[in-house]
Amino acid sequence: MSTKTIIVTRPSGQARQLVEVLTRAIEANGVAKRSLPEILSLPLLTIVPKSDEHLADHIATVLSDADLTIFVSPNAIESVMRLLERDWQDFSKKIIPIGVMGGSSYLALKKHGIGSEKNPTSIIVPGNNEHWDSEGLWQELQSLRWNWRDKKVAIFKGDGGRDWLADTLKTAGATVEAISSYSRVPLDIDNPAWLAIREMDLSKSLWLLTSSEAVRYLGEVMKDQFIQNLNGASALCSHHNITDAAELIGFGEVLTSEPGDEALIKSTLAWLTI
Repeated sequence: MSTKTIIVTRPSGQARQLVEVLTRAIEANGVAKRSLPEILSLPLLTIVPKSDEHLADHIATVLSDADLTIFVSPNAIESVMRLLERDWQDFSKKIIPIGVMGGSSYLALKKHGIGSEKNPTSIIVPGNNEHWDSEGLWQELQSLRWNWRDKKVAIFKGDGGRDWLADTLKTAGATVEAISSYSRVPLDIDNPAWLAIREMDLSKSLWLLTSSEAVRYLGEVMKDQFIQNLNGASALCSHHNITDAAELIGFGEVLTSEPGDEALIKSTLAWLTI
């Protein structure tokens, strides 16, 4: 019987990859030789890309005269690319630079050949992974030294989420079009994945949290459906905003890692040695 449990809360596809990498890292590191932790997947939110043809046409129109595009996440990249089904540089007579907030989004663009073209698309990403967020991207964008009053910016995102960067760009004078390209669907309370959570010892659990919205949903479910609470559980968060959300719903111990899966895994290994 495992003495500790790690709960991965990402959407199923992303969770599977993280679980595989984390499992290999634990086995290679040897931090839990006597009692390997159990790793559970609890996909608190499911990403549902939008498939509206009118939305695809609208995006193409917006891109035709955009000066900058911003993808807030790899999910935004995947949903837009699936919707458009064309090469990125086909949408405008000029090459539209792309801003992303972190390494995962950068890799997602590369997977679609963006940035590797004959005349490469410029990809703007914060150089320091400690600043892989909206604020970090905004700081990076300052190096462009643009007069934002002359610029049109398209931001691709999911339903809801933070509006900080869009509001900041508007305040600077830019014309901003925020387009939702996917929805987040909460995990149904009747899903069997919740059963393992009901039966486990939460005091020996570490929850890997990478979405503030997912954390808020977890708080609602725990409050309405569970006798146990989270004050004995530990949370590992990939951003300070997620840390704030985790503290708010009652996690007893809340840790913050640097952004990126490598840092998340490193912090998880450290927790296992405690």
